[in-house]
Amino acid sequence: MVGECDPVFLTGGTGFIGSHVLRAFLDAGFPVRALVRGKPGRLASLDGCTPVTGDLDAPGSLTRAMDGCRYLVHVAGFYSFAPSDRGHVWTTNVAGTRGLLTAARLAGIERAIVTSSSAAVGPAIDGQPATEDNHVHTHERLSAYHGSKVAEEWEALVARLPVTMVLPTGPIGPGDWKPTQTGRMILDFMRGGIFASVAGGMNLVAVEDVARAHVLALERGRTGERYLAGGENLSFQEIWGLLAERTGRPAPRLQIPHGVALTFAWGDELRCRMRGGQPRIPLEGARMSRHYMYVDYDKAKRELGYEASPVGNALTRAVAWYRDHGYAG
Repeated sequence: MVGECDPVFLTGGTGFIGSHVLRAFLDAGFPVRALVRGKPGRLASLDGCTPVTGDLDAPGSLTRAMDGCRYLVHVAGFYSFAPSDRGHVWTTNVAGTRGLLTAARLAGIERAIVTSSSAAVGPAIDGQPATEDNHVHTHERLSAYHGSKVAEEWEALVARLPVTMVLPTGPIGPGDWKPTQTGRMILDFMRGGIFASVAGGMNLVAVEDVARAHVLALERGRTGERYLAGGENLSFQEIWGLLAERTGRPAPRLQIPHGVALTFAWGDELRCRMRGGQPRIPLEGARMSRHYMYVDYDKAKRELGYEASPVGNALTRAVAWYRDHGYAG
């Protein structure tokens, strides 16, 4: 039986999804011990949150930090599409998760919620949205980040600890400061950088809904199960239309073949290999954009009581946040 007074050990509380997960658990009445790599910053001012210093690259040191916590919620991960970061992505997201779950078992953690990605279920097949029964088995078909999330999921599911997985789709909303790939898509549109579209689509979800799904997974989720935290399946043209309504910028009318998009992405890949930095057109994203990354999250509805809010409202909040924080110029 999950009790609201039972302490939760949270990783990734300063990130986009993790910061919303932190607030969702605090709002639900759970005291949270939040892992931070450096100074606690604003986490120290949150009522019910206790920041602790540590690093996923040294998971053995986290056993003592988790002492006294009943649950682990692992949201942290290294998010990057830069070619130079691919080794670090794999080390942090896969080896770091393996070590963290081992440390949690030694610390006496009873249950863990691990954040994966809807990329682990793959795209829609023959027009049917993917479900939790679908699996991507070959990491080689994916670039480092999403490939690492697939491998991380398998590490979690074979851990000697009761684990439940939450698989978010494309989260959107306020606070995406880095930004994520979906946040970059919104920001590029706001800056007038989307001049063409491609066939394909994806599922977008409000980040607040993803956060709530983590709480529901702890309270109601079954051990060893995966739960998609999704929102609305939208074609890219539908996404541009929604953004056009909220920004006043026109949606692109030109649609280019995926081969052209891949050519641009390969060019950006080579530029980053030579000069460093993050690609503006990630090769991984270009490869995935040829698909309809649609999902059916009915399982989360049935078993967790999860419901998604309108994506249009989340886009409105995201656009307003970027404007308020000076991202859009």
